[in-house]
Amino acid sequence: MRGCPSVRYGELVQRVDGLTALAFDLRPREVGVLFLDRSEHVGVGDEMRATGRVASIPVGDELLGRVVDALGRPLDDGPPLRSTNYSPVEREAPAVIERQPVREPMHTGTKVVDTLLPLGRGQRELILGDRATGKTAIAIDAILAQRDSGVLCIYTAIGQRQASIAETIGLLQEYDALRHTVLVVAGADSPAGQQYLAPYTACTIGEYFMRQGRHALVIYDDLTKHADAYRRISLLLNRPPGREAFPADVFYLHARLLERATRLHDDLGGGSLTALPIASTQAGNISSYIPTNLISITDGQIYLDTRLFNEGQRPAVDVGLSVSRVGGKAQPRLLRTLAGDLRLLYAQLHELETFARFGAELEPETRRRLERGRRLREALKQPRLQPIRLGLEAATLFAIRDGALDTLPIAQVGHFLDRMCKRLEDIEPDVLKALENGEEFGDPIRDRLRKIFAAVQHTFQPAAQA
Repeated sequence: MRGCPSVRYGELVQRVDGLTALAFDLRPREVGVLFLDRSEHVGVGDEMRATGRVASIPVGDELLGRVVDALGRPLDDGPPLRSTNYSPVEREAPAVIERQPVREPMHTGTKVVDTLLPLGRGQRELILGDRATGKTAIAIDAILAQRDSGVLCIYTAIGQRQASIAETIGLLQEYDALRHTVLVVAGADSPAGQQYLAPYTACTIGEYFMRQGRHALVIYDDLTKHADAYRRISLLLNRPPGREAFPADVFYLHARLLERATRLHDDLGGGSLTALPIASTQAGNISSYIPTNLISITDGQIYLDTRLFNEGQRPAVDVGLSVSRVGGKAQPRLLRTLAGDLRLLYAQLHELETFARFGAELEPETRRRLERGRRLREALKQPRLQPIRLGLEAATLFAIRDGALDTLPIAQVGHFLDRMCKRLEDIEPDVLKALENGEEFGDPIRDRLRKIFAAVQHTFQPAAQA
């Protein structure tokens, strides 16, 4: 685009028919723009006018339950948005003095995450793995787990097929999670400019809630496709390519996005914005360019392994390659006490099984750890779309540590835990409430739980003998 000598970086420009573009590349005699609408009919000589405002979107509670594009325009069948609050899509991250340490837990409802890789409100935790290993499933379960927690969710679909986006929307509607969720969609058929802008739009929506003293969770699905869109844009604008043909500033592309996630100081309302970016790997290579960039920006990663997925371990989290650098300080004290060394035991399980597979003679203590580790792995299996309550996670950990599963065949561990959870919810809700309220985990609660374990074991002993 030529002309417009006073246009600003990030300013919106429009054609007379409303077609919108973003000023993206300022040069001495011309301006490179990203089209945010279909541009098939744009031709040489078309007139574009500067609007005088940088890219901004409507924000507020009116967005909850809606599906919008990267400019905040509705994509669903709902009424037009009439919000008068607008926020710029690009803005500086909160200063260090505005932040406070992450100390409040972010419950995801996924047992292996909450117990071994806990998250805190305001944390940035990367979810990565090969395609079709369950990355999005963990993110959707985290949204479902926030139904009664007061945490508002923003889900960003970047470069996905329309069928996948429709499936996600349908699941959120089916499980009554859409009322506390905003969906920002820039599908595979959307212009590259929208795919570039979508995660910043989602972050701006979450920041609005955070600045109001509320808690928000934003999911970027996924930033690998976001980086690919940015690479296409940069190459078309003749920016010099670097490693894997990405431009040199691709690290800054995601750093300035993820740095906006934080827990604000109490003087500023104490709100938080938690980020769960998703990245894809190829053949399990986590040392490729974009994954390593994101690992260095975030506060930890949850790595999903294809081998574990194919072996039936769902979710297929590789605890040995996963870490949460912040959440342990925010983990509920009860879970932190019960988890103890279980993460180490789980990480060592593969090595112990290798020794046993080659016929090595194991000491009794090592054999006991191997059998308990196998039952721990079985106990951490979890069906998709079934986030579990905090109290049930605590009861599961206590059952493992107390040896209630040691005498069970591995195939019965899941049935035992299902019946235990049902008994806690239907017959012993006071015990469940005590676990979730953070009451002292003393002998009275331990004895009640042991009685529940014994009663559950008794229910299917005849079935086991049969």
